[in-house]
Amino acid sequence: MNEQLVEQITKLVMAELNEIESASQSASVALRSTSPKGRVEIEKRKKEPEGTVTLHSLTSSSSKPVQKQSKVRESFSPSVKAEESRQVEKKNAAVSDDIRAMKKTTPARIGVGRAGSRPKTDTWLQFRFDHAAAVDAVYGEVPDELIERLGFFQVTTRVKDKEEYILRPDLGRRLSDDSKEKVKRECKKNPTVQIISSNGLSAKAVEENLEDVYLSLQQALKQLNLDVGTPFYIDKGRVALMDEIGELLQPDVVIYLIGERPGLVSAESLSAYVCYQPRFGTIEADRMVVSNIHKGGIPAVEAGAYLGTLIKKILHYQASGVNLVKKEA
Repeated sequence: MNEQLVEQITKLVMAELNEIESASQSASVALRSTSPKGRVEIEKRKKEPEGTVTLHSLTSSSSKPVQKQSKVRESFSPSVKAEESRQVEKKNAAVSDDIRAMKKTTPARIGVGRAGSRPKTDTWLQFRFDHAAAVDAVYGEVPDELIERLGFFQVTTRVKDKEEYILRPDLGRRLSDDSKEKVKRECKKNPTVQIISSNGLSAKAVEENLEDVYLSLQQALKQLNLDVGTPFYIDKGRVALMDEIGELLQPDVVIYLIGERPGLVSAESLSAYVCYQPRFGTIEADRMVVSNIHKGGIPAVEAGAYLGTLIKKILHYQASGVNLVKKEA
């Protein structure tokens, strides 16, 4: 996206977020209504069905084989099949409105139908396509042109390849020795905000969303007059790697833009993990995450602007995660 357009959108989003925050602080919240509204209807108990129930046997010793054959032929006659088809169409029409309404609220595979005991061909092919996209996202690579265009330098973890990355998450939480020295040499020490990025479990997420999120976030931090460190990209990194970055550079806040584990709905979803003064031993409750950043979820530019306001709040309360929620309360 054009940088000037990103700047304009970021300013608009931040202004709107500030208005919402100020309005929520000034407004009083009523936890319990003194006068209940609406109408309460008491459901009447339906009467039990009257009469007797007679159970009929489905088999009869007196029935003749010829009669059974005639009934089988009758059940498969064209008129009976046509009637059954009309009944099925009528039943589907009755529930189609409800299913249509449900499908508008979720991207999940509901109301797709079946062909006998199997999925329909279109549904199965779409499933195979989405599964292949998820695999490609995990095993893909972020283009070097994107990293260079954003001005990031690149480092690696202790992971050797993708298979080891999946099987050994612990190796993705630590930088290689050479990368550790490079970070110490290239990066600004003690910044207020340190931005890092990694492909994580979806290179496609970084390729599709990183540029817009970063440009918007950069603009938001500039408006807030915050000191930003040297951004860099980590190949095959895990979330807890931000703890080692915190130890090396001693920033107040680390924000980590990383590819999410792909699913069958979206294989290009980016997450932004934020933590106040992460160090070795930081627990997961101290981290915060803005997830589902993609074209079908949170727009990338809007996410970048929101992250700027979130970082402002974290610095104000000097806390993140559960501790931030406690201090806000």
